Amino acid sequence: MNAAEVFTEYRPLLFTVAYEILGSAADAEDVLQDSYIRWSEAAAGSIDNPRAYLAQIVTRQALNQLRTAQRRREEYTGSWLPEPIRTAPDASEDALLAESVSMAMLLVLETLAPDERAVFVLREVFGFSHREVAEAVGRSEAAVRQTAHRARSHVHARRKRFEPSSAAAQEIAGSFLSAAVTGDIQALMDLLAPDVVEISDGGGKVSAALRPVVGREKVARFMAGLVRIGPPDLRFEVGVFNGLPSALVYSGDVLDLVALIEVTDGLVSGVYLVRNPDKLASVARSWELSR
Repeated sequence: MNAAEVFTEYRPLLFTVAYEILGSAADAEDVLQDSYIRWSEAAAGSIDNPRAYLAQIVTRQALNQLRTAQRRREEYTGSWLPEPIRTAPDASEDALLAESVSMAMLLVLETLAPDERAVFVLREVFGFSHREVAEAVGRSEAAVRQTAHRARSHVHARRKRFEPSSAAAQEIAGSFLSAAVTGDIQALMDLLAPDVVEISDGGGKVSAALRPVVGREKVARFMAGLVRIGPPDLRFEVGVFNGLPSALVYSGDVLDLVALIEVTDGLVSGVYLVRNPDKLASVARSWELSR
């Protein structure tokens, strides 16, 4: 295969590596464009392991992007959420991959230092060897082993139990959204876990809760109020994003928000509402292409 064919073969893997390091589909795409140029220049030589070599290029580019992005996120207005990506049907059928791009996991990864995040993604999610990870992040193998252990302990201590999208979860999410539309507080509370958390991301560009909403009654009232004050021409389309049952909420023909619903033990345990228009632009494009 020529350089372009090899890159195309590994593109899904490379995109996921970049996305899990960055939490942004748009930034991940930028990384892949830059990485392809570097790969094209390097592919003229003899490369024994193109998968590892490409992962190294992408990881280094993603780390450069992440360090810049972290400075922006320190000044971010309100809560920051990853940019949603469509995962049905492929990723949702792979429980490990679906969990690795779930909102809950990406928010845990956000608490890691950049090198820790890259090491965790390469080693724990994609199974690269310690030597390959060391080459990707430019550190010694011994240092990578220590970093991998530290990152793994950090993530395992904070990760929530993940249940990928299923027919049952999609039915619960649908009932939850229906109850929100009708403003039925009791029906909403019956569907919510006691410690449910709602997180909104407006990026300071549209109205959104600046802090997480916690608890069954508070989340129920928040969701009912959100629909009540929303525009009258709302319509919903359902899908699976980041391994979770989701709804794309439109105001007329404009995508207003993406709601990702996390279901655990038959109850809604997390609600993630992405309204930042910068993030929705990429979602809208990918959704239209998939239809």
